[in-house]
Amino acid sequence: MPITKQELTELVEQLEQYKARATELITVYIPVGQNIYTVADQLEAEKSTAKNIKSAATRKNVNNALDKITRQLKEYKKTPENGLAIFSGNISKTEGQEDLRLWAVEPMMPLKTRMYRCDKEFILEPLREMLEVTEVFGLLVMDRKEATIGLLEGKRIEVLHKMTSGIPSKVRAGGQCLDGDTIVNVKDKGDIKISEVNKGDLLKGVNIKTMKEAFNKCLKRWNVNKNESLLIITNGDYPSSEINSSLDHTFYTYSKGKVKEIIASDIKAGDFLIGQDNKLIKIISIDVAASGKGLIDIEVKNKNFFANSILVHNSSQRFHRITEGLTKEFYKRIAEGMKKFFLGMPKLKGILIGGPIPTKDEFLEGEYLTGQLQQKVMGKIDIGDSSESGLRELVERSQDLLADHERLREKKDVETFFKALGEQPEKAALGEKESRKALEMGAVETLYLSSKTPKNKVAELSEMAENIGSEIKTISIDTPEGEQFFNMGGVGATLRFRIK
Repeated sequence: MPITKQELTELVEQLEQYKARATELITVYIPVGQNIYTVADQLEAEKSTAKNIKSAATRKNVNNALDKITRQLKEYKKTPENGLAIFSGNISKTEGQEDLRLWAVEPMMPLKTRMYRCDKEFILEPLREMLEVTEVFGLLVMDRKEATIGLLEGKRIEVLHKMTSGIPSKVRAGGQCLDGDTIVNVKDKGDIKISEVNKGDLLKGVNIKTMKEAFNKCLKRWNVNKNESLLIITNGDYPSSEINSSLDHTFYTYSKGKVKEIIASDIKAGDFLIGQDNKLIKIISIDVAASGKGLIDIEVKNKNFFANSILVHNSSQRFHRITEGLTKEFYKRIAEGMKKFFLGMPKLKGILIGGPIPTKDEFLEGEYLTGQLQQKVMGKIDIGDSSESGLRELVERSQDLLADHERLREKKDVETFFKALGEQPEKAALGEKESRKALEMGAVETLYLSSKTPKNKVAELSEMAENIGSEIKTISIDTPEGEQFFNMGGVGATLRFRIK
């Protein structure tokens, strides 16, 4: 059965008092889903390793602790629902005497740490972190290439999901291109090689909606090297019956009364391409050329131009459109992932999002997130890392946001208590005496405790509250409201029903 928060607090306080003379106190953490029999076998194997310990006393203490743990594990049929934490060792303060103890606990929250450690003290940090966790925050770091979804629980950052977009990292490197000797028609220049085209030249093409002739302005031109290209032979005759292009260059084909875009690697002999004056040009054959080096890529304003009298697609514009489509699909996948992990998560108090300025802003402004999760976004941070280390950077750079959130939450908690005390005093208790009475009667809905209330009193009242299912809120003195609450006794409660 899972330990209560109060019991865990007391256990941690007890275990942190024990110190050994040598590395002989054993800590074992078995996380959720770990096979308990596998752990037992591993600990049996550790006994062989322990034989190498030089000190006879230390060797004996380690072996005895391992024996005690393995016997304890045999009592379990499987790993408990929240995992298992085991601590064992000789805690005697008198040298030469033995006081071998064992503690086995199922924590109140899922244990996600796997550990076997011999040390001079028990390793308690995973349990301390559980005691700190009263709320969790969703994390997302993203760019157009990848995204990582994570969770902040106390000080621990957990990676929940990683994904990639499949978007090419460099549009131009993967762009479409033609042999440098390909002929294009340029206004006021006539027919020239594509390698001679300059930025600003007007290339003959069409208005794709009307299929009427139009001149399209060249915006950019650059050289491209490819490992191979395609030599397409057609029944055209001017200025050539062939055209040499990269495998990914896009052509316009005509079939069943429709004009379609298709990349060179997908076209085949017998297909019809669009020529000047809407003439249909039939493909006779297609061969892979030996090399695609010395190809030229250009970008024109209205997406198309004639090359060797064949209508071809403007490369960068098309790739931009494809990239945008892939980006939107990626954003949708990210939103679905966040919905899967965060929607309905009871302790989720907010979501932090990090990434380059345009990417995260596009994602949020595009309203890909559900309205409920959109409202949970408490901040966005400019960072360039979208991996697991980006999650850590996001948390580090959000400390002010998290602190402000905590102060605001505490302020609202105190205001809620004071409001109940002022408007419905019969359903509120102020001070330890009245609050204790309400706890004994099972009437407390929420117990409020100042962070400066003595520990023994906090432990006692918290245990009483947990036993009747009350919510417990700790109020620091970092705000004027919190300081006022402490000065009024530091203990209060809102009630489920009247007790007076």
